[in-house]
Amino acid sequence: MSSRFRVHRLAAIVVLIAAGLWIGTGHFASVGSEEAQAAQPAGADAADGAEAPPADAKPLRTVAVVTPWFTDHAREIRISGVTDADKRSVLAARTDGVIRTLPVRQGDTVKAGAAVMDTEGPELVAAVAMAEAALTQRQQEVDVAEKLFKSGNTAELQLIGQRAALAAAEAQLSQAKARADQLTVRAPFAGVLDSVDVELGEWVQTGTPVATLLSLDPIVVRAEVSELDVGHVKIGDSAALRLVNGTELKGTVRHLWREASVATRTYPVEITLPNPDRKIPVGMTTEVRLYTASVKAVTVPRSIITLSEEGELGLRVIDKDDIARFASVEMIDDTPEGLVLAGIPEGVRIVVSGQDLVSEGEKVKPEDVTAEAKAAMEAGLQQ
Repeated sequence: MSSRFRVHRLAAIVVLIAAGLWIGTGHFASVGSEEAQAAQPAGADAADGAEAPPADAKPLRTVAVVTPWFTDHAREIRISGVTDADKRSVLAARTDGVIRTLPVRQGDTVKAGAAVMDTEGPELVAAVAMAEAALTQRQQEVDVAEKLFKSGNTAELQLIGQRAALAAAEAQLSQAKARADQLTVRAPFAGVLDSVDVELGEWVQTGTPVATLLSLDPIVVRAEVSELDVGHVKIGDSAALRLVNGTELKGTVRHLWREASVATRTYPVEITLPNPDRKIPVGMTTEVRLYTASVKAVTVPRSIITLSEEGELGLRVIDKDDIARFASVEMIDDTPEGLVLAGIPEGVRIVVSGQDLVSEGEKVKPEDVTAEAKAAMEAGLQQ
């Protein structure tokens, strides 16, 4: 019995030692792997020469992108204005007297330089006649003195005196005509007499208002631009105008004030438009749409706008290497079709879905938006 027990014990020890040696070799861990490798075709480990991805590699994030469509966009600024005369002048009497002639009536159209009113002034008229006669006499005296001087019968000093007397006579005539000219009130420019404030035969004093003259071609629309929009407006910009009666016209920015109104903090602007038939009156309310210079821009949905870490307005874009980048943009206009943005670089695609889930410099898997999805998105913008 004892000998048999020793044999079994010896056998158990041998098995234990053999098992330990097998475990030490590590071949137990590759059980089945060699068979799997044998089942694979040769060269499968390096298919297409690509390295196998590491076991802990993360899958790329998928984002929806569109290719930007650049257009030339002119920003529209809507303001309200009022029509006004291009030029306005209140004509006044230039001397005291009774109105002798008043050849115009309220509403008449006059040319530049046309007489509007004449005042009686016989003494001034007589002064002109006397100055003319004196000038004629002095001219004759100079002619005689020059003949005598050439024949040696008069002194040069006497000839000089006659010429000085002639110059004085010419000056006196000019003064007399200037005083006589004050009897007549003339239109300084072509226009319409909006009002005539005197009557024929009325006594007027110097400075008495006679008539109000308006120049209505071109006519001016005066409006005011806000602080935010004034930087986008310049002289020469085109403007579309809609009068309160529905008439639509085209105009041009003529002047832009550089000093804001103290009360409203807005900047006055003048827009001129042709009015050859003078049908557009002064004081009519007008809707003004100013169009700034065209810039290269892209219209995008409002929902894809994002912010950088510094709080800067922009878009998430994908470059040619499928790397996510932040593109800073400038908002040019806000239209029913979406936001009009400038500053988007060329050669990129705009992320329209998932832009807030990716970070700067992250490699992504872009998928172009289908035509159906793009049409649905555009339809949603227009609703």
